[in-house]
Amino acid sequence: MSKRVYIAYTGGTIGMQLVDGRYLPIPNFLQQLMADNPAFHHPELPHFTIHQYDPLLDSPNMTPGDWSRIATDICDQYDDYDGFIVLHGTDTMAYTASALAFMLDGLGKPVICTGSQIPLCELRNDAQDNLIAALLLAAHYPIPEVCLLFHSHLFRGCRVVKVDADGFDAFQSPNCPPLATLGIAVEVNWAVVQRPFPPSQGDLSTHLPPINLQTIREPGEVGALRLYPGMSARILANVLQPPLRGLVLETYGAGNAPTNDPAFLQVLADAIARGVVIVDCTQCLRGTVDLSKYATGSALADIGLLSGYDMTAEAALTKLAYLLSVESDIEAVKTKMQQNLRGELTPP
Repeated sequence: MSKRVYIAYTGGTIGMQLVDGRYLPIPNFLQQLMADNPAFHHPELPHFTIHQYDPLLDSPNMTPGDWSRIATDICDQYDDYDGFIVLHGTDTMAYTASALAFMLDGLGKPVICTGSQIPLCELRNDAQDNLIAALLLAAHYPIPEVCLLFHSHLFRGCRVVKVDADGFDAFQSPNCPPLATLGIAVEVNWAVVQRPFPPSQGDLSTHLPPINLQTIREPGEVGALRLYPGMSARILANVLQPPLRGLVLETYGAGNAPTNDPAFLQVLADAIARGVVIVDCTQCLRGTVDLSKYATGSALADIGLLSGYDMTAEAALTKLAYLLSVESDIEAVKTKMQQNLRGELTPP
């Protein structure tokens, strides 16, 4: 029986058309391009259904409500398809992939986010390769994770960052190896895949329990702030005002921040005392936050900042939003922020 893949087409560059010198998402344009392209009718490809969102969104316009809409859409179609593809703009794809990983608890089928840097309508593009690779992987490789596929690499969705605004290799997974690499052959790193189905046992998806969907609430209760030399306590205090309940503080190196400004530390301590969860993540592309390594980091730990370990800022933000949506106990949120839930961090 032919495999079936569900494509949630949310928008993005992949399906855009050049209109008056600017690329715009045009309804049904992507579907027509695929219908006219023989590559998408190859017998090795699965049967696929495209669900076009209304309106189509460029990814800078994505919100937590859109993340929840995509997750709900996948759950509604979960029993009828072997795998899922989310077509998405590249700018905030790492956020969406991370959010979906946390919301889709108990996922047992592939969910692959992808898009392109050049639209499918252009003669030279990366859209066709990305989309065909995503179709093949979603149908034939039982990787039960939310993934991001780009430029012949399949990454864990909650480990990626966008690193290039122009190149085809736009995404990297700095602290976790790819789940799969597509060259002459498809090489899956089964040792890295979360809860893998052994290839010898085939596809066990027909025996999977249902997903435990927990959506992220819409209000902007979490934020992120990148530390810079000389940041004043007043700026930090303004950011930490209600209704903020959680903050990802992007610090230096292994989690360091200035300790020679008592007002700065007091603002952080006051926010934590009133229940704001503050997670310390590094600004560096690679490495981990260890608040015990330097005195400047220890000072942050002493007032209650949490180590983000090697989580990306995108994963930390979406994880914090998810936990604050599903947990009423702040201490439970703090505990789970430092636990590995979906492969998003390397335990110390």
